[in-house]
Amino acid sequence: MKIDDRYHSGRDHYSDGDVEDLLLEAMMEGRAAQEVIREHPVWPVFYHLSDLRENILNWIPFQKTDTVLEIGAGCGAVTGALVALCKEVVCVELSKKRSLINAYRHRNANNLEIMIGNFSDVRDRLERKFDYITLIGVYEYAALYTKEEHPHLAFLQQLKKLLKPEGRLIIAIENRLGLKYFAGCKEDHLGVYFQGIENQYAKGGVRTFGRTEMIRLLEEAGLREYRFYYPYPDYKLAQTIYSDDYLPKKVNLCKISGILMRIVYCCLMSPRRGTVSYRQDYLLSFQIPFW
Repeated sequence: MKIDDRYHSGRDHYSDGDVEDLLLEAMMEGRAAQEVIREHPVWPVFYHLSDLRENILNWIPFQKTDTVLEIGAGCGAVTGALVALCKEVVCVELSKKRSLINAYRHRNANNLEIMIGNFSDVRDRLERKFDYITLIGVYEYAALYTKEEHPHLAFLQQLKKLLKPEGRLIIAIENRLGLKYFAGCKEDHLGVYFQGIENQYAKGGVRTFGRTEMIRLLEEAGLREYRFYYPYPDYKLAQTIYSDDYLPKKVNLCKISGILMRIVYCCLMSPRRGTVSYRQDYLLSFQIPFW
C-alpha cells in the first residue's frame, strides 16, 4: 500500500467530526470493523465501516487484470472490494484523515495507492488509463471542487480521457425524484423538503439528477453506451440490485408499497410533519448508479 500526499492542500475540506478520530484510532490499532460498529452503534460509524457498503460494487464482473481509479474513496468503504477483485486500485481522496483511515484499514493491500488531494490537481499526474473509474456518492459534489462553467459535464469529459478504449465508468448517485422524497423525506445533502423534486439547487453547490438529466449529461460527454441499475434500499446499503432487464416483481412491489404506506403515516402523524427517522429514510431511497 502506497500513500501520496503531495497534492494535499494542507487542510481537509469536510469531516464527520470526532467520529473520524475514533475511526482512525481504531484502524491504527488494527481493530475489526464489526467490533467497532458494535461498540459505537451510531450512523456515521456504521456508514463508514459496514461491509454492506461493498454491495454496490462486488457483483460487477471485475477481472484480476483490471485497473481501477476510485475517486472520492473516503474511509475506504468500497476500497476493500476493489483491491480484492482487481489488479491495481488508485484512490483519490480530498481528506487526509479519511485517506489515513483507508490506508490503515487496508495496510496489507499491496495493489493499493492512495493519492490525497483534489482530483483537479491530481488528474494530470495520472500517467495511465484505467479499466474502471468509480464515483460512489461523489458526482453530486462536482461543482464544489472545480471552476468549470458546466462542472458536471466537464467532470465526465475529464474522466472519459482516463478510461481505456473498453473502459467503464460507474457512478452511484441519489435520484432527485426518488420515492422517499415524495414520501416526505428531506433532500439527502441539504436537508430541505422537496428541494430535489422541485430542482431548486443553488448554482455551484451540491445537486443530484433524475434519469433524463443523467442521460443528457452522459450523451453530451460522449458516453453514449450506458445502463441504469437500481439498488434497493439505496446505493449506500444495497441489498438488491435491479435493472431495466430485472425490475421488481409484484411481490417485491407489495412489500415496497407497505413500507411506503407506513412511512407516509409516520410523516403525517409526526409533530414535525414530513420527518422520518434515518432508517426509514434510506429504506425508501432508490438510487441510480450508471454503467
